[in-house]
Amino acid sequence: MNREELLKIKQKALEDHIPIIMDDTLEVINKILEENKLNTILEIGTAVGYSAICFSDYLSDTGYIDTIERDKERVIQAKENIKKAEVEDKINILEGDAVEILPTMNGKYDMIFIDAAKGKYPFFLQQAKRMLKSNGIIIADNILYKGYVLGDYNKHKQRTAVRNLREYIKLTTEDPDFKTEILEVGDGLAISKKK
Repeated sequence: MNREELLKIKQKALEDHIPIIMDDTLEVINKILEENKLNTILEIGTAVGYSAICFSDYLSDTGYIDTIERDKERVIQAKENIKKAEVEDKINILEGDAVEILPTMNGKYDMIFIDAAKGKYPFFLQQAKRMLKSNGIIIADNILYKGYVLGDYNKHKQRTAVRNLREYIKLTTEDPDFKTEILEVGDGLAISKKK
């Protein structure tokens, strides 16, 4: 991986106000990746490819990442970034809406990273569970959503997202097949390990 390019990609995303994974969140996930030598990762929400590029560093030699993105502009940027970072042999972008793409997929993954439309998290979870290998991990970013999920007051605009993120937390923490931790790093991280 070209680390110099990775830094440029990060810098540009921050300048362009494109939401990319926060440093402390990435640190936690990198630790998980380091400890679990993964072969296959599914990412829901590519943006400009920054997190997928970071994750690719921890894959086994034959490992790969499938990542889904619906924004055409971001897909173009992500493809350029992945090429610049010299990891195009490890990352495959699926273009389109995850809500339509996920039900057509039958692959099995060691880790599934959810970082897309907050209002769709329960649906993404349902699909992720279906495609997760035994002993797999589902990680959901932005689970506390600027503190709204734990607070009482929610602007009308965020109501659906907040309700669905709360439902996601409830579903994962009450599921007997999973051990879930909610971490207050970045914008909140839910880590669900399959028992």
